[in-house]
Amino acid sequence: MDRFALEVLSGTRRGPVAALLRAGLSLAEPLYSLGVRVRNAGYDRGWKSIERAPIPVISVGNVTTGGTGKTPTVAWLVQWLKEQGARPGILSRGYRSLDGEENDEKRLLDALCPGVPHLQNPDRVTSARRAVTDEDCTSLVLDDGFQHRRLGRDLDIVLIDCLNPWGYGHLLPRGLLREPRSSLNRAGVILLTRAGHCDATRREQIREEIARHTAAPALATTFEPTGFVNAVGDRLPADGLMDRRVAAFCGIGNPAGFRRTLTGMGLPVGEERLRVFPDHYHYNGRDLALLGQWGEELQADLLVTTRKDLVKLSDARIGRCPVWSVDIELRFLDDPAPLEQALLQTLGRKCPA
Repeated sequence: MDRFALEVLSGTRRGPVAALLRAGLSLAEPLYSLGVRVRNAGYDRGWKSIERAPIPVISVGNVTTGGTGKTPTVAWLVQWLKEQGARPGILSRGYRSLDGEENDEKRLLDALCPGVPHLQNPDRVTSARRAVTDEDCTSLVLDDGFQHRRLGRDLDIVLIDCLNPWGYGHLLPRGLLREPRSSLNRAGVILLTRAGHCDATRREQIREEIARHTAAPALATTFEPTGFVNAVGDRLPADGLMDRRVAAFCGIGNPAGFRRTLTGMGLPVGEERLRVFPDHYHYNGRDLALLGQWGEELQADLLVTTRKDLVKLSDARIGRCPVWSVDIELRFLDDPAPLEQALLQTLGRKCPA
């Protein structure tokens, strides 16, 4: 979603055109809400069938559109499952594939979770069967699966971004909420992501709102930068680009979160030095040429992007500018014991013989 659309939804874009757009979107919101509620009622009351896998299924999802940090969370979860002796597989929809076979998220998760089967298919029930029969998986991680209810899950992990927890307070298309907040009653564990970027009072307010809908534990987390990597695998430490003139670009769901990450690393990037593309953007030769020209105009020493964007680049330079991406990992600000206990219970309830 581009900057103009976000400014309209958030209310920061003023003027008659923005007001008219918000009014039109508000008229469509009740129709979307009705569709979501009817669909959920179908699953809740058994009118729609839920297919169960013979092995544990753990979903990582959210209630808003945009980036809440699902990819680093899935990577953490896969590693945790491997440490327990499980053979996890990842199931995802495969939105906006790059070559007809895989998208940027799969390429990134393949790099973060080498050797772990990752099946992409809008029909995740079929993918689950394949993961069991063809890949010999003993557990499944459903990436972005909170709304995909046809495949039953044994644990729902829901991510809520502390910087915009409720999607401007409205359901799609007027806001960013994919479901009403009451849907949190399906969550087993909630992770408050980017909690390090808001104060304790704000986190408590979010927790109080969550508690209105579910008794699930809500754990504060952050995404910690661990260093930089480029397209050919070279690495730098987290402080390796200090005192350099940096420009940045990204095509992700939460560019503001990326900008905050860079600022926290001592690489402040003003609006004029951050070029934002739509989520899952496919860069072509013209895009790269313009990025290189833009970097030269800014007299940037280098360009910085996200790992999700880096997997779509084959060269370590754009024009004369070296390109580095930020490596991030999930870190817990609260004790992760409630999540680990829920995961152990999930594995124990349904383990293959």
